[in-house]
Amino acid sequence: MAFDLCRADCGLDDPEALAAWNAMIVAFLAHSKSTPDHLANVLDRSPDAAMPLAAKGLFCLMLGRAEMTEAARGAYSTARAALTLGGAPARARAWTDALGCWLDGAPSGAVFHLESVLSATPEDTLTLKVVHGIRFILGDAGGMRRSVERALAGHAPDHPLRGYAMGCHAFALEETGAYTEAEGAGRAGLALCADDAWGLHAVAHVHDMTHRPGDGIALIDENRRAWDHCNNFRYHVWWHKALLHLDRGEHDLVLDLYDTQIRAEHSDDYRDVANASSLLMRLELEGVTCGDRWHELGDLAERRLSDGCLVFADLHYMLALAGDHRPGAAARLAARIGETGAPRTEHGRLYDHPGHAAAEGLAAFGEGQYAVAFERLRAARAHLPTIGGSHAQRDVFERITVDAGLRAGRLDDAEAILTERTVLRDGHADAFAETRRSAIDDARAGRPLYEAQRRSA
Repeated sequence: MAFDLCRADCGLDDPEALAAWNAMIVAFLAHSKSTPDHLANVLDRSPDAAMPLAAKGLFCLMLGRAEMTEAARGAYSTARAALTLGGAPARARAWTDALGCWLDGAPSGAVFHLESVLSATPEDTLTLKVVHGIRFILGDAGGMRRSVERALAGHAPDHPLRGYAMGCHAFALEETGAYTEAEGAGRAGLALCADDAWGLHAVAHVHDMTHRPGDGIALIDENRRAWDHCNNFRYHVWWHKALLHLDRGEHDLVLDLYDTQIRAEHSDDYRDVANASSLLMRLELEGVTCGDRWHELGDLAERRLSDGCLVFADLHYMLALAGDHRPGAAARLAARIGETGAPRTEHGRLYDHPGHAAAEGLAAFGEGQYAVAFERLRAARAHLPTIGGSHAQRDVFERITVDAGLRAGRLDDAEAILTERTVLRDGHADAFAETRRSAIDDARAGRPLYEAQRRSA
């Protein structure tokens, strides 16, 4: 047996391949840009090893890009052939089965196979992280938390990767509303693994959800070692910093962060597009004109109209099209989302609902059809967690729904959503909630703040 840093058999007998595999594990857990290079080194040394092949395939699918699906299929085919030769550990077989399930349109089946690995080997931090990532994509916050908490028993104080496991726990705690516990777990994890960007970002989420922008900004500024080394995840940390400045009304600074950091590279990775489009839309809702910045995102979104990999990605492409006022492309995307939802597969069901209603609502908002936008977005709202992402990421859709309601004169309904949003935030009303409640009061008092919008709805 060949045991790696996770104290699990990886099936790699070549010492150099094993060393590269261990380097890949640490890089993957830390969201390091060196992850693919280490994995490539493993496969150069052991091209027929099932475990790294399955890892390659799963990593490709987690990128949420149509062209990566074929790469994942190739890795799956080679891994399956390698398994027929015998000698591969049970862990490799389970990872390969997980990859096959996801390729068949059942990511929950992938979770099932990976959880079987964690059940047998709770100290397997790599499997923990991949399960965590897939559950995150599925919007399964409760499952994330239960999964991590089962595996923590295998991450004793002497486990070399314990800090990364604690970072995953911190994020799962935050997404399930345990904000105090999440902050403690995230900081404790950082003390063990100073490059744990995920744990740091979990604590930033806590500061966002509990309306402590100053503390969040200081946290990010004081812990650059945790995230400055990252792949494009560092742009997401910059995005969190921008959200905290947005909450303080520092719009010029937010735009500067957008130009110099968040879109420093004009990547078409859906996560980068999501950061960008959601931030610009938040600014536009606050009356900040973002101008030509939308054009780049609109072009990228048009090139992704046929992707259909993740509802989360497609709805952010829709944000870009709405922000850049491209009604034709937005209509085509909404239609394609509806078509993707036609098959009764696990994947298709999410596209059918809430994906289709949300897409139509965002498209209508971009066209100033606020009553339609509100109805369609409200229809999707209760099920939006199933598209994946975090509370903070999905909050842009909540904000748009509230503003659509205000502009359509649906004051009671908009107020009810604000109340639910504040409850989710442990009773903390942020700047968005405060300004919208003031707008509702003004509207009820007969002041015409949203009258123009209501007339056009």
